[in-house]
Amino acid sequence: MNKRKIIIVTDGDQIARQALEKAAEQLGVRCISLSVGNPSPFGGPELVDLVKQAAYDPVIVMFDDCGDEKEGIGEQSLKYVATRPDIDVIGAIAVAFNCKKSKGTPVHVAIDRNGQIISSSVDKSGQIVYDQPLRILGDTLEVLNELPIPFVVGIGDLGKMQHQDEVKIGAPVTTKALQLILCKFQHGCQ
Repeated sequence: MNKRKIIIVTDGDQIARQALEKAAEQLGVRCISLSVGNPSPFGGPELVDLVKQAAYDPVIVMFDDCGDEKEGIGEQSLKYVATRPDIDVIGAIAVAFNCKKSKGTPVHVAIDRNGQIISSSVDKSGQIVYDQPLRILGDTLEVLNELPIPFVVGIGDLGKMQHQDEVKIGAPVTTKALQLILCKFQHGCQ
């Protein structure tokens, strides 16, 4: 079976879509723009169909819960897609959200709003959180704890981060997060 390779992103608003589209264009990967939505507009089966229709791999897929404290449609869809036998998740971008009740998810690395790879956590604005272990808090990302994802990058709010990740400057932080995942997948980079 030819598994489709995907990158999961735990954000799905319009600004995140624009940042991901810009980063995908720069890196030569596919982005399923139809997965945008707050909350996610499609269930797991529809998203799998969209992944299979993509011209080539890897494919970026957005999942968003719109702040739902319970397991919402974004998390349900993410779990469905990530556990399919015909899908290979090569990495994920765990997007920070100001969510006090979140247990969060551990990440392998984080990137602050200045594009620096760090071994601390970041908040929604991409600011370093020094007193917190390498863990990202958010509303759609706790389901990542249940999945065997090989490489997870923590990041602030895509396309924002106090204007440091805007599309007009090339969405540099989002692009760097995707580059790290691609490098790890293609070359085993550290």
